[in-house]
Amino acid sequence: MMFLSSFFFFCLALITQVKVEGCQPKNIFLLAGQSNMSGRGGNRNDTNNIVQWDGIIPPECTSNPKILRLAANKTWVEAHEPLHKDIDYLKTCGIGPGMPFANAILAKKPSLGSIGLVPCAIGGTRIIEWSRGTRLYRRLVDRAKASLTCGGKIRALLWYQGESDTSLHDSKLYKVRLEKFINDLRHDLNHPNLPVIMVGICSADQGPFINRIRTVQLNYDDTNVKAVDARGSTFIADQKHLDTKSEIRVGHKLAAAFLSSFVHRHAH
Repeated sequence: MMFLSSFFFFCLALITQVKVEGCQPKNIFLLAGQSNMSGRGGNRNDTNNIVQWDGIIPPECTSNPKILRLAANKTWVEAHEPLHKDIDYLKTCGIGPGMPFANAILAKKPSLGSIGLVPCAIGGTRIIEWSRGTRLYRRLVDRAKASLTCGGKIRALLWYQGESDTSLHDSKLYKVRLEKFINDLRHDLNHPNLPVIMVGICSADQGPFINRIRTVQLNYDDTNVKAVDARGSTFIADQKHLDTKSEIRVGHKLAAAFLSSFVHRHAH
């Protein structure tokens, strides 16, 4: 039943999306990772215990003609929530950090011009599932390259992942795997200095090894990698996924990190 519901909304998304003719984003951002990037804000269980999105879109997440998204079929459409609805379509997507990020960028630096968001996140994925050669990695590279076919420039990768790597074994390997992922992606996109802004994970149930992941994320030794901290977030009922308020908070933190660390690179 849950699968049929998710598939219905996936099909509906394909029907209702509006293709934007003759309008290509100048500033492109890749969104990758797992469920808190694809967004679960506003999700709740209905009376049949089926996860549903509440449909509430706060002002920080509203659509804007200058904010586009690369749809699953690799065409630019006007972006609106849920941003990952046709990407992470086997799950119920809600509010994520992407739209508040883009709206904050436009509000604080409108001179940057149009923004293109390339959603790629998939819930429940470990970082090894994003390693070179995997389906998720190939799709990320493919969608990144497709976003450039009509101009624009990839400004940063927004990375929110790690909750699925908090076992003893995976947490020990997280640093090596993350470094390889970033280096491989930069190489395969021919973007050796690709900025990466990652989120330091948190959860209501911290688990014994979450701090190993957080230490890697918040202390990554690369001048082109910045981190923001999700600690202090509040959660939906499952106590694993950020609620709408916290997704907006993370989106604003990502925007502030980009503006303070990388916006000067637009002057060319």
